[in-house]
Amino acid sequence: MNTEIKLGLGNPPLPVYLYVKKLEINGQVYGWYNFDVALDKQTPIPQRALTGYISEIQLTDKDYKGKDNLKLDIFILADELYVVRSGIETNFTKSFLLAASVVEDFSRPVTIVANPGEENVVFCALYDALAKTKIRRDWDANADWAGLIQQIQSKLSTSPKYNLDEDENDNAVLQPPSPSKPKPAAIHPQDLRIKQVRTLTNYPVDLIKEWLQFQNVSFPSELPVSVVDKLVRDICLACRAISF
Repeated sequence: MNTEIKLGLGNPPLPVYLYVKKLEINGQVYGWYNFDVALDKQTPIPQRALTGYISEIQLTDKDYKGKDNLKLDIFILADELYVVRSGIETNFTKSFLLAASVVEDFSRPVTIVANPGEENVVFCALYDALAKTKIRRDWDANADWAGLIQQIQSKLSTSPKYNLDEDENDNAVLQPPSPSKPKPAAIHPQDLRIKQVRTLTNYPVDLIKEWLQFQNVSFPSELPVSVVDKLVRDICLACRAISF
């Protein structure tokens, strides 16, 4: 991808965040918006499609009213660096993961589309930007979402990665520096996988704790991968039986 550097005055090289939500304003329906933290203001985006190169997807754990609020961040390189952020349990995220899981070559540009549906639902459609064809995969409400995330991340392992230390909104009020705190240890991939599956399926955490106690361990990371794979399958099968 050719990148032209614009010299002179301009905006700081911060990512443009697009948040997914169905908004209806003056009879017009929007699928995503910008958010100004300083003004606590949502600005709807009239364009429904964003074309660029997917470079990375990652999970971001946001605390909301004392509860975990897991988000999926989709990094897209275009005229700017864009980050599409949506809730991990939303139809937008799930339809994106299903379509992206069948993409073999992420060096090709894609077009990601926010399609507002009924009520407050927003779906994601993915297109091959060069061929102008839709990337399709049948809907599967009981897919292994954590497995799909890991599969896509593996395909994107050689793409550029970004450490976004800056605030998402440059207009946010700067706070005086606080005493440095030790960074929490990185969560083990197996523990993260079970957390993702539990969040996506609304599986009772008490049942997982009981299962771990039966295995004489405290965390999934203390078990072989094959045993954790069986736990994931059991959770998905249990949720599928409930849905039927």
